[in-house]
Amino acid sequence: MMLYALEETLDKIQLPRHRPGNKPLLTAADLGCSCGQNTLLIADVIVDHMTDKSFGSKDDDGLEFCFYFSDLPSNDFNTLFHLLPQQAAAAGRDGRQSRRYFAAAVPGSFHDRLFPERSINVFTSTFSLHWLSQVPKRVADKQSPAYNKGKVFVHGASEETGTAYQRQFQSDMMRFLHCRAAEMKPGGAIFIVSLGRLSSTRGPTEQGYIYEVYCSMFEDSLRDLIEEEMVDGEKMDNFNVPLYAATVEEFKEAVDADGSFKINQLELVMGSPPVVDDPANRGVVGRMVANYMRALFGPLVNAHIGGAMADELFIRMQRRAEIRADELVDEMCFAHILCSLSLV
Repeated sequence: MMLYALEETLDKIQLPRHRPGNKPLLTAADLGCSCGQNTLLIADVIVDHMTDKSFGSKDDDGLEFCFYFSDLPSNDFNTLFHLLPQQAAAAGRDGRQSRRYFAAAVPGSFHDRLFPERSINVFTSTFSLHWLSQVPKRVADKQSPAYNKGKVFVHGASEETGTAYQRQFQSDMMRFLHCRAAEMKPGGAIFIVSLGRLSSTRGPTEQGYIYEVYCSMFEDSLRDLIEEEMVDGEKMDNFNVPLYAATVEEFKEAVDADGSFKINQLELVMGSPPVVDDPANRGVVGRMVANYMRALFGPLVNAHIGGAMADELFIRMQRRAEIRADELVDEMCFAHILCSLSLV
C-alpha cells in the first residue's frame, strides 16, 4: 500500500520543463533515509514511475534524475553507497540493472534547510518524522510539572509531559514543512510515512497498545538494572526518548497552520506484522523483539548508560519478550500515517 500511495503522490507532480540544450531534470530527496535496500527501492520507484509518466509527453526527451539521500551526519552513507548499482551513463549502457539516476548525500537535519530554494521536485520521508528534533525542554527540567521522572517514553507519562511532547511535534512538523516549501519547485509534492496512533481521549500519553507493550518491557528492563545497582537511578530519570506517534488530526493541524501545502491524502493504516522465522518459538520471538528495539534505540541507550549496560538491558528485554511471545506475535503491528502533500 505504501508504494501505491507513493505512486499516487508522484502523479500529482508537474513534469520538469524541457531546458534548451539540456535534458529535463527531475530532482528528488529522501529525508531521514536509512542505509539499506529500502531506501534504494524508493529511488527506483520514483525513477520508474516518472519515466513512465513522461513517456509520450512533450517533455519526453530523456528525462534525467538526481536523487539526494539525506540524514544526520552519523548515518553510514558509505554503506548505502556501496549498495548502489553502477550509474547507467558511466557504465555505457541503459536498462533496469543499472542505476538511472545521479546520486548524492546531503548530511543534516530535516528540521532545517537542506537545499537551495526551488530546487526539489519531490520529497519523501519514511519512518523518520516521529523522531523529534529534541527532547522537550520542560520534560528534562526537574522543576517543571512536565518532568518525566521514572519514565523514558511519553506513553503512560503525565498529562503535562504529554502536552510538552505534543507541542514539540507541532513545532517540529511546522518547521519541517516551512523548510520544504522554500526548497520545493512549483508543482512539487511530499510523501510521508510516519508512526502514528489512533485518536484517544487520553491524549498524547496514549500512544497505542503496541507502544504500551514495548515501552513497558524497555522501562521494566531498565528498572531491573537500577534495582540490581548496575545503573544509577538518575540515569532513568534523565533518559527520555524523543519519539512521538502523532494522530491524523495532529498532522492536519500542523499542515493547516503552515499553509504551504494542500493535503492529497492523509490517513492512518496498520502496518504489516514482521516476518518471524518460527513464531511458535519463544526464543526466536524474543530475539527478534530485542534486535528490533536495539536497532531503534541502541545508539541512544549506548550513549546514556554505556555499551555493556545496554547489552544487559536488551538481554532482559529479550527475556520479557519471550514470556509475552504469543501476545507479541498476534499484536506486533504498528499504525502508520500516510501523508501526501502538494505545494500550493
